[in-house]
Amino acid sequence: MTAVEERRLKVLLKNAVTEVLEERQDILRAAVQESLEDAAMLRAIQAGEKSRPVSRNKIFQRLAKAA
Repeated sequence: MTAVEERRLKVLLKNAVTEVLEERQDILRAAVQESLEDAAMLRAIQAGEKSRPVSRNKIFQRLAKAA
């Protein structure tokens, strides 16, 4: 592939992606939302790894009080 072909392909791809994101904003919104949820889950897991262990029974007791 020549440099001219590569530049042309890059422009075409960029235009196609831009068009899809403009027409289907829901796709971008869903991707961003999922990324944020993944980041939050990672932080929760890391916080859990640093905390002391709690029995399953205590967790369910807390949940029952909250309900």
